[in-house]
Amino acid sequence: MISLQTILALLSGGGVGFSLGLIGGGGSILAVPLLIYAVGVADPHIAIGTGAFAVAINAFVNLFGHWRAGTVRWRCAIPFAAGGAFGAAIGSTLGKLIDGQSLIFLFALVMFGAGVAMLRQRSGAGNPDVCVTPVITAKLAVFGMLAGTLSGFFGIGGGFLVVPGIMLGSGLPLLNAIGSSLFAVGVFGLTTAGNYALAGLVDWGIALEFILGGALGGFLGMKAAIRLAPQKRTLTYIFACVLFGGAAYMLLRTGAQFFSA
Repeated sequence: MISLQTILALLSGGGVGFSLGLIGGGGSILAVPLLIYAVGVADPHIAIGTGAFAVAINAFVNLFGHWRAGTVRWRCAIPFAAGGAFGAAIGSTLGKLIDGQSLIFLFALVMFGAGVAMLRQRSGAGNPDVCVTPVITAKLAVFGMLAGTLSGFFGIGGGFLVVPGIMLGSGLPLLNAIGSSLFAVGVFGLTTAGNYALAGLVDWGIALEFILGGALGGFLGMKAAIRLAPQKRTLTYIFACVLFGGAAYMLLRTGAQFFSA
């Protein structure tokens, strides 16, 4: 008999996957709060390690489709991911040292920031065939390290940081930045998950359930995105409001625990 926790993990993974397929970014930041408040993972550090692994696998799955479509620019993606892997190792190491409740409080603030970032209209202008010079490579590595540090610290995919970071560092248009970002998000997630796994802070069973749910949700979200393409900006606003609401809930929960302590 399937346990309630398994059902909740599948549904939560499906919700994250659906939002990623529908909106195209930002959905992975919901993984940690869903693992804590819906699935019932008591330790925030285990939620971060587990969520990071699930997000990484989902990113690599989505990367394959973008690769086949020709939107990935590897000469931009690889230096960004290399710098980010170093940053993610640092960030995840620091994250393990922070008290769990304090980490949730800080995570809620990042959710607010992600919501604001999603509301900003990003331009699609840029050069898909940009010549990647040593200077651009260095810029991508530096921006990648900064994004990877935050990604590793909070155990998030960080697509809302990675996409503008690649665009700013290389001059790629939005579509190519999104495709290239998935490689970096996957590398960040695996680096973070590996660091947490060394400390025994990954629940592999829940991670697998989350990934399975995310695969189905992502497929349904992609289908919905095709049908709802004219309303995509409205959907982005709705999702940003979901992030604001989730962040407010987390702040209230952590605040209540601090005051009752």
